[in-house]
Amino acid sequence: MDLLAQLFFARKICRTEDLPEVTNIVFMGMGEPSDNVEAVTKAATILTTRELFQLSATKVMISTVAPSPEAFLKLAEAPCVLAWSVHAANDSLRKKLVPTTRYSMVELRQGLIDALNKRSNPVLRTTMIEVALMAGVNDSLQDADDLAEFVKPILEEVPGSKLVVNLIPFNDIGHPIFQKPSQETVACFQKRLWQQGIVTHIRSTRGDDESAACGQLATKRRRDDMNINLAMP
Repeated sequence: MDLLAQLFFARKICRTEDLPEVTNIVFMGMGEPSDNVEAVTKAATILTTRELFQLSATKVMISTVAPSPEAFLKLAEAPCVLAWSVHAANDSLRKKLVPTTRYSMVELRQGLIDALNKRSNPVLRTTMIEVALMAGVNDSLQDADDLAEFVKPILEEVPGSKLVVNLIPFNDIGHPIFQKPSQETVACFQKRLWQQGIVTHIRSTRGDDESAACGQLATKRRRDDMNINLAMP
């Protein structure tokens, strides 16, 4: 319930400091939510309860890497929007980017389709497909075409569904292989998806000038710790 406490105090700070209100919550980067379904579902329920935090279910998103098709069905019980960290539609490439993958992308996609169809509220049949773009790895126009073909069955098989692809340019963490793609490449990837009828947004990067963007803090800490250990006699 750490997230609930953080939101409680964040709202208090926003009120006292005259800052914009916190209106959206995303469960992401805190471990795989399907490994802790009961607690995650309870937290999402508290966030969307009128007498408590009063957030709309459409303003709460749970992001999963989808370790299994059943993971979607479990998370579909929570009052939230489901997001899937796909990163690549191609099975072999996805396996390299997400080594924990044990199912084919078609099997996982069917799990998401079943979970969305299980939801009685059509508003919650909205889903987000997340792709962390890495230069020369998964940012080609062919990768965009593969992704477009992969997500189309979700729109076709889930009545009233809405799907958004969220492109996340990889943040520079000093990795020897994975690097940030150029803005032009990301824009071309987005345009290719739009041309095929797929609503696509590019997530803006914040904090990278101070190494505080997504993925940078933990990596910088590990590098610093490694440097300290190497320097010790």
